[in-house]
Amino acid sequence: MKHRGVVCEKSGVEVTLSKVKRERMGHIELASPVAHIWFLKSLPSRIALALDLTLRDLERVLYFESFIVIDPGMTDLEPCQLLSDEEYYESLEQWGDEFSAGMGAESVQNLLRDLDLDSEILRLQEEIPNTKSEAKLKKLSKRLKLLKSFKIQAISLNGW
Repeated sequence: MKHRGVVCEKSGVEVTLSKVKRERMGHIELASPVAHIWFLKSLPSRIALALDLTLRDLERVLYFESFIVIDPGMTDLEPCQLLSDEEYYESLEQWGDEFSAGMGAESVQNLLRDLDLDSEILRLQEEIPNTKSEAKLKKLSKRLKLLKSFKIQAISLNGW
């Protein structure tokens, strides 16, 4: 490091490596991902809207109350389908490891990572003109706007 031992004139803090500063500031590595409260609780919930879930369903997954299907494989299950404990264990008995489901923010992260923005935007653009319900039209429009803004801003859902 080229500034080894240099002390800031204003604050009196030694200039050092980021890893040293993290250690001194109590930086911790989390064992598993967490959902940021701004993206979860702000209305409409950005995460729930992106995954086409209700806020209540998303909270049930994040707070480890329900399982969510990540990859249905060759089963009758749907992606983002919520499963109770009983339904999950029955599905495991019936299909074994043919499908993937989980709980918590890590599962939500996997769903966001697997979300294909281009195909979802196209599907929504085709679905909106055929929608008669005012409430459904409003929800689809909000979701389309969110996904387009993700795409325009080149937000990678991989790195959430």
